[in-house]
Amino acid sequence: MDAAVAINSLGVHLYRRVSAGTGNVVFSPASVAIALDMARAGAQGETAAQMDAVLHAVGSPAAQAEAISSLDQALSSLNGTYPDLMGNDLPVELRIANAPFAQLGMTIAPAYLDALAAQFGAPLRLVDYAQDPNAARLLINAWVKAQTMGRIPQLLSPPDVSTLTRLVLVNAIYLHAPWLLPFDPKSTAPGTFTRADASQVEVPMMTTHAFWPYAAGNGWRAAELPYLGGSLALDVILPDDLASFEAHLSSAELTRITSAFKPQPLAFTLPRFHIQTEVRLADTLKALGMPLAFDRQRADFSGIALSPCTESPDCLYISQVIHQANIDVDEKGTTAAAATAVVMGTGGPGYQGPWITFRLDRPFLFVLRDTKTGAMLFMGRVADPSAKA
Repeated sequence: MDAAVAINSLGVHLYRRVSAGTGNVVFSPASVAIALDMARAGAQGETAAQMDAVLHAVGSPAAQAEAISSLDQALSSLNGTYPDLMGNDLPVELRIANAPFAQLGMTIAPAYLDALAAQFGAPLRLVDYAQDPNAARLLINAWVKAQTMGRIPQLLSPPDVSTLTRLVLVNAIYLHAPWLLPFDPKSTAPGTFTRADASQVEVPMMTTHAFWPYAAGNGWRAAELPYLGGSLALDVILPDDLASFEAHLSSAELTRITSAFKPQPLAFTLPRFHIQTEVRLADTLKALGMPLAFDRQRADFSGIALSPCTESPDCLYISQVIHQANIDVDEKGTTAAAATAVVMGTGGPGYQGPWITFRLDRPFLFVLRDTKTGAMLFMGRVADPSAKA
């Protein structure tokens, strides 16, 4: 199982839990996985085994970190300037950054520091939680804001960082990608979107005719919208029965859907949408199978510092995992950002044939992925495109 498959498997399990209810959802499986992998690099014993199971680890801690690092490099290589169909050079930006913020004077195992630097590109940054936790929090938030181009200005709230905090492991992802075939704003018009409860709302609907990858199966239809550069794409999946589809959703099913894509002539309609989600994942990750990492009496992160919690109360454990993500989809393309903090405390033109009408005018899922590796960068649900956040 490679890093992309591991991230996608975690992503589907998280989606089932963070999508509870009927509202809009967006999150980044890649961001959550990378942040947790930084913590996993210092986990030991049963704590490590539980984290490996939840993260669908590809092997040893070094192998898992190396796989994530290789994927990180492959994704970062997509940054660049690409010519559009009119010959204009447009930028595609995909930034992935990691940073550990540790307590000043804290003794950390040299092997862990080496792993952070070599495998995550994350040299240690020192702050003073013990004397001024708010200043440390503001510094972390400023780093996240800068890495996400201002889209996530406050990842950590005042209660999230205390005098007992000793280490915060942060991942940030920023994406800005124009469509390979932009929508014509002149074709955007008000249209009806039917929510899951059968109520209706009028929203701006973008429309185009294009040859895009398309597939249909038992109870679903799907299409893939490519971004400039040829690697990144947005997959949209329209189930006949949203609740039933989500209940049976798996990483393997998503792979079957994307593997079935073939270029087809689509008369395609998609609402503009903006979604923002903040979620605290501690309870979710415990339920998925890694409760020891959050147990201040039994957690074992002795590969980072101090003793396991079974031997000393002066130990590291994960107190919170905080995730924020947002995405904007319009006629030009997509801009999205995500950040995750693991808080550790002591403890084609001219076609004249028929067009397949594909209108996303009721709740649908989306997956923004790298088509070369298959890694899911963002995943979510559009339940009401008129919602402000």
